[in-house]
Amino acid sequence: MKLFLARIWRALGIRTSLQLFFMRRFNDEFLIGLTGIFFNDQDQVLLVKHSYRKIQWSLPGGYLKAKEHPVEGLEREITEETGFLVSVDKQLKVRTDRKTGRLDMTYMGKFIGGEFKKNEEVIDYGLFSFAELPVLLEDQVVFIDYALQLWKKMKTISHKGPESKKPFFKRISFR
Repeated sequence: MKLFLARIWRALGIRTSLQLFFMRRFNDEFLIGLTGIFFNDQDQVLLVKHSYRKIQWSLPGGYLKAKEHPVEGLEREITEETGFLVSVDKQLKVRTDRKTGRLDMTYMGKFIGGEFKKNEEVIDYGLFSFAELPVLLEDQVVFIDYALQLWKKMKTISHKGPESKKPFFKRISFR
């Protein structure tokens, strides 16, 4: 049913604002969007291909559930939508969309692996170098570029020797 509705949504070309309107009617929580930028050891970024978007390729993500920590929520979303394991390591940006009342949180981390499982929302995936990125929303390209520079810096710091054994990313639990 989800796939059917997603295809109708895409075919009709309904605006995102209308989609958010319906989501708010069926979700009693404030919408918090989560986006992840995950790199493998070859500095390739994980992208997913959606069945329902006009620009199909994008960074993976989803929405936070009630009483869920954003890091756990993003890791859950990635596993549910792709079957992959990732490590969410660093928060990059929090921004609000004043028009829709939605909060978006962007994180970066490591792509660990797993076996891809196609589903109603995510029909394919790819690991892309920055030079080989498919068509993406402009803000996603900017975020990937920024995160890639941090990722490379993190790799350089972690290979300098014993004095740099402190983790580049620090996970903080608020439980």
